[in-house]
Amino acid sequence: MKTGHKNLRIGVDVGGTNTDAVLMCGSAIIASTKSPTTRSVREGIVKAISAIIASGGAAASDVSFVSIGTTHFTNAFVQRRSLDSVGVIRIALPAAQALPPMTDWPADISSVLGGHTITVRGGYQYDGRVNSDLDELAVADAARQFKSRNLNSIALSALFAPVNDAMELRAAEIISHEHPDCAITLSSRIGRIGLLERENAGIMNASLVTLARDTVTGFKSALEELGIAAPFYVSQNDGTLMSADFVEQYPVLTFASGPTNSMRGAAYLSGLKDALVADIGGTTTDIGVLSNGFPRESSVMVDIGGVRTNFRMPDIIALGLGGGSIVTLLKGGGVQIGPQSVGYNITTQAVVFGGETLTATDLAVAAGYADIGDRSRVARLDKRVIEDGVTEMHRLVEAGLDRMKTSGDAAPLVLVGGGSVLINRELKGISEVRTHSDAGVANAIGASIAKIGGETDKVYSYDVEGREAAMEDAIASAKARAVAAGAGADSLEIMDIEELPLAYVPGGAVRLRVKVAGDLAAAGVNQR
Repeated sequence: MKTGHKNLRIGVDVGGTNTDAVLMCGSAIIASTKSPTTRSVREGIVKAISAIIASGGAAASDVSFVSIGTTHFTNAFVQRRSLDSVGVIRIALPAAQALPPMTDWPADISSVLGGHTITVRGGYQYDGRVNSDLDELAVADAARQFKSRNLNSIALSALFAPVNDAMELRAAEIISHEHPDCAITLSSRIGRIGLLERENAGIMNASLVTLARDTVTGFKSALEELGIAAPFYVSQNDGTLMSADFVEQYPVLTFASGPTNSMRGAAYLSGLKDALVADIGGTTTDIGVLSNGFPRESSVMVDIGGVRTNFRMPDIIALGLGGGSIVTLLKGGGVQIGPQSVGYNITTQAVVFGGETLTATDLAVAAGYADIGDRSRVARLDKRVIEDGVTEMHRLVEAGLDRMKTSGDAAPLVLVGGGSVLINRELKGISEVRTHSDAGVANAIGASIAKIGGETDKVYSYDVEGREAAMEDAIASAKARAVAAGAGADSLEIMDIEELPLAYVPGGAVRLRVKVAGDLAAAGVNQR
């Protein structure tokens, strides 16, 4: 039976265990599915989207756009696989000589990337003034060296490039002339002011360029096979979307997009814009905080695969608790939950499914508040083990929630994820708990409703420019970036403004960060 709807949206989240998909029209969820992630990302997407289109009685021509979230790039970097060798050019001399690029990288990954680094003269000061003129000849020579080594991915980082990116742009022009076949990553497009961590993010991104191209090609192939001609977007880790072309250039911005999608989906399903969120999957529980409907960003350096970075990341803690977490009976009494998990093998290894491994799901079923598998298989489980296990699961979540709270006041909690059935008791410090029948596919919903964002991060001199003029310039810059990325200008909203006075810098210097977001212009619909 046909839905009769046009302008349908599809959201897909490709996780390590499951691939989830939803079909939406306006605020209504028409169909959803959850299936095991396949070795071939393309095949998994085809299977998931085919299922929801059939279930929703829709046609491929009814789909206006598709948004996809994936852990593909995060997993590749952490596991040191499918990475490119990278040529690194730092534009900073005579400053920043003490610590060469990739100084603190783990040996196993720096060896994979090759350690090809060159530092040249150039860079700016904190307020955008020239610190040293760009040595264009040195940049050209570096490009020729990298070309001779068959390095086709180059990372550029310049001193204070987020404040003034002119030297990075000029260096990119020179490199493109000398080595036209290479892909160039500009650090100013990814990280924030700190040089070393921003440079790390740029190198990390450059190592993923070939994988990004292959992955995007796989996504396009999947949609073509399905007969979907609508544009598709990939979700970033701030709850917004980027085009397929942009993700080919900057795949690193997808890192941690999975938990971010779940949190955006949690906001959508619960109607809450400010709340704690616990996304309980098969292996872990990700806990974060919603602020104005978007994940709270981390304010500290983030370690990814042993490498420190300073690009935006959601403030998330991960607990070793999920539906497949293995239950261990301790010799002195009591139980340990996780961190080991049977993961996607839960349907064959958990006791309620006829397996022999006691899991957190088995405890929830035995306690009588979850209806999964065959309850009779855990009917004779020791009552003390059940009680101790359920108590420990709730203790773990309570401890995680307490770590994320910024005050002692009780706060609302939204439970999402397939493992959310593990929690059924009151939790300390929580005013109310909300969940939803579609909580298991909150991540795909989050991908479907994601907006287009734009951000600026720049140092202004209030003594010279004035606060009002500086604020207007920062907001206009952020909006321009959002529109360039595909947002409708009329739908843009300011999501966050952060003013950080730089007391150690003269002239009333203030670091100003502005973030805006709006609906996808091509979709022509309000995505809430």
